[in-house]
Amino acid sequence: MGKHFTSVISSNFGKFASKEFPSLIQHFINVCYVKMMGLDMHEFREPSSYKTLNKLFTRALETPREVPPGKSVLISGVDARITDAGTVTEGKAYQIKGMSYSIEKLFGEHHKEAVAKVEGGEFINFYLSPKDYHRYHMPMDLKILSLTHIPGKLYPVNFPLLRNMPDLFIENERVVIECEDKKGRIQMLVLVGALNVGKMVVTFEERVQTNSEIREPRHYTYEDLWLERGELFGWFEMGSTVLTFSKKGSIVPEVAINQKVSYTDVLGKIK
Repeated sequence: MGKHFTSVISSNFGKFASKEFPSLIQHFINVCYVKMMGLDMHEFREPSSYKTLNKLFTRALETPREVPPGKSVLISGVDARITDAGTVTEGKAYQIKGMSYSIEKLFGEHHKEAVAKVEGGEFINFYLSPKDYHRYHMPMDLKILSLTHIPGKLYPVNFPLLRNMPDLFIENERVVIECEDKKGRIQMLVLVGALNVGKMVVTFEERVQTNSEIREPRHYTYEDLWLERGELFGWFEMGSTVLTFSKKGSIVPEVAINQKVSYTDVLGKIK
C-alpha cells in the first residue's frame, strides 16, 4: 500500500466527506455513521444538523469542558486511547510495546537539537479512533517555537499496523511542533496523519496543507506565540494520533497503556 494508493483513497474519501448532499440524504449518511461507529453525541449537536460528514467528524463541543485549575496540572488535549507511554531511551520511543523507532527520524532535519533535549524524558502516544472527538487542545501553557509539515504516506494507525509495521509514525505524514513550557523546557507535539485523514488542520498556521501535492518538508518559525492550556489548536479529519515528548523531569505523568482519556482529564503534574 504505497503513498499514491493511500493518498488516493484518502483524497476520494475526503471529497465524499466534504460534499453537501440534499438534506434527507445527508441526514441518512450522518445517522448511519453515528450508529455504525457508535458515536456518543451527548456533548454535540444532533447528527442531522451537520451539513457534511466532514463537519460531523470535526464537530465542536456544544458546551465547553472545564479545564482543571492549577498551573501544575497536566491535562489530556484529546479524546483518545493511550497506546504507549514511557521514557525516551537512546533516542528511541515506542509506537507500541516491543516496536521502537528513532525520534530523530520522526522529528526530521529541522528539529535535530530537540532529540537530545527530550532524552530521558517522557513520551505519550494518543490514538484517536474514528468515533472520537477529533479536535486537539494544548496539554499545558506552551510557547510555539517552530512547526514542520513533513509529507508522507497515509497508512492506518490502528492496532494491527502499530504491532506489525515498523516505523509507522515515521512513514506517515506528520506535523511536528516544537514548544517551550513556562520554564523554558522543550516540549514536542507531533500530529500523525492516517488513512482517510483528508487534513490535519493547525489553527495558528494556515500554510500547512496536508494530503496535498507538497513533497518536501516545510518549516515555519514563530516569535512570542503562546497558547494556553486547554486552548484549541486544530483538528483531524477522521481519527489519528498525537505524540507528546517532554524534557526529562518536566512532567510526572500518571497514565496507563490502553487507558481511555478525554480532553481536560488530569494526566499528571508539571514540575
